[in-house]
Amino acid sequence: MATIEHPYYPIIYVRGYAMREQEIQDTVATPYMGFNLGSTKIRQEWDREVTKHIFESPLIRLMKDYEYHDIYSDGREIENSIPAQSVIIYRYYEQADPDLGTGDRASIPEAAEGLSELILKIRDKVCDEDREARAQFKVYLVAHSMGGLICRCLLQNDQIGSAEAKSLVDKVFTYGTPHNGIDMRGMNVPAFLGIWNINNFNRKHIADYLNLEEKNGHVNYLNDKFDPQKFFCLVGTNHRDYSLARLATGPMSDGLVNIENAFVQKAPRAFAYRSHSGHYGMVNSEEGYQNLVRFLFGDTRVIGVLEPDNLPLPPSVEEAYNEDKKIKASYYFESTVTPRGALLYNLTERTVKTNSAVLRTFDELFKPQDLNLEKPRNPVLFSVFLDTGKITHGRTIVFTLDLVVRTTEYRINEKLFFRKRIPEENLYRQKITIRSTKSDEGWNIRYIPTDEEWGEKRGRDLSTDEQGPYIPLSSKKGFKGKLRLKIDRWNQI
Repeated sequence: MATIEHPYYPIIYVRGYAMREQEIQDTVATPYMGFNLGSTKIRQEWDREVTKHIFESPLIRLMKDYEYHDIYSDGREIENSIPAQSVIIYRYYEQADPDLGTGDRASIPEAAEGLSELILKIRDKVCDEDREARAQFKVYLVAHSMGGLICRCLLQNDQIGSAEAKSLVDKVFTYGTPHNGIDMRGMNVPAFLGIWNINNFNRKHIADYLNLEEKNGHVNYLNDKFDPQKFFCLVGTNHRDYSLARLATGPMSDGLVNIENAFVQKAPRAFAYRSHSGHYGMVNSEEGYQNLVRFLFGDTRVIGVLEPDNLPLPPSVEEAYNEDKKIKASYYFESTVTPRGALLYNLTERTVKTNSAVLRTFDELFKPQDLNLEKPRNPVLFSVFLDTGKITHGRTIVFTLDLVVRTTEYRINEKLFFRKRIPEENLYRQKITIRSTKSDEGWNIRYIPTDEEWGEKRGRDLSTDEQGPYIPLSSKKGFKGKLRLKIDRWNQI
């Protein structure tokens, strides 16, 4: 009898785009198509100093940490029964190899159709005719780059694949997928550029094979075809170490995909100082792996939202404001989340230096009605997944949030203000340790301002208002705000 233990379902890895024929040949010649690539160095901070850290690859770590298996034996794919905890590599590029296929590249819809067939084939290998196992069967789709568009094509296009296969997909995790296309030098890849199927990343072409319409130039939405809360996007922010296209994309990208194009609307996402691929790539990174396993197997989700109450002006700008001069300012919100015990990675890192901080205008925060907004655009600082099974001491989940609030340059009567201005001056900065313990009544949450107190302390109780509990934030400069935390159980059947 097949054994399927939630949440350890089969994982299908869908690799990304191979451009030239030689890249396709190299891809087809490898059994794991990149999911087995590791790294023996890691970039540290921003001084470009490199320290050694051995990351063995997502495949090896899944085998070691969670007892997953590949599906190869004696030089062939296993044709009979395979365990539920299997990693399957979707080898859709074999079709483009004249020795193994027709020699023609598969289109996105063709690859998505093949993915549908693969899901049903895996179910048969895992479950055979066991009705109970077939009723419990699910799969995870894990994709890099264009592979995420193949997954979306299956899930979103009603004309592609079977409804049965779509219903078996429990979660999707994407690394650096161009969900809203690829822009080169500020322009979307043209639709007529059919060579090497580069037009796969044109938004009109994406809309066509996803069977949706562009919305104000956006195609990065699931159109109610899949639950966005079960669709995780890892966004890379290091453009420097992706040499192939960095001159075309530049900052605010992973070297190939712009940050603003690398996520699905309403889906959880994390930001990592990693490039699109290569030695500093997202797939072969500790950050990628830790987000992957917590999203797939973790049992707790935490969302942090900042509600600013007061954003103070520097004295000289305040003086101009009191003189009825017109003041304009925007604000950066930086957030870095690190679980207890993590020395060489963060779960998410949004900073000004990596061009990934949340940016909001004053009117978005305090005058939404002037912008025809229904409510303030309070920044969502993070959405992370945690696992109580990884707790190293006691029953409490512990993680830190490094939170910074700063402004862009001020404008007074439409002119930049330089006099007395201190560049990059913070309105607020604090590292906050958050301790959460599950109880019968819910979550008992306490916090410690770790720049002022030892993080090992028991911590302070949250404050409460009519909207619920929150962590009060304030600085001597006059900044005031509330950090709202939403903690709930994850991966419950």
